[in-house]
Amino acid sequence: MRTLDTIALLFVIVGAVNWGLIGFFGYDLVAALFGSLSAVTRIIYAIVGVAGLYSISFFSKHRSGIEE
Repeated sequence: MRTLDTIALLFVIVGAVNWGLIGFFGYDLVAALFGSLSAVTRIIYAIVGVAGLYSISFFSKHRSGIEE
């Protein structure tokens, strides 16, 4: 697995855990740690979003049988 793939996967997991906390408990961990819609929070949300979009490429790698 390439380094960029690993980093993207970690951010996707952070986003998934955060959304799980929001859905189950109404608790936004990122906002609690860095402030509600502060600059840092918005940057983290943006990075998680880009990581999610990048992770779409994992489907084509899996389907085409590309192994690294």
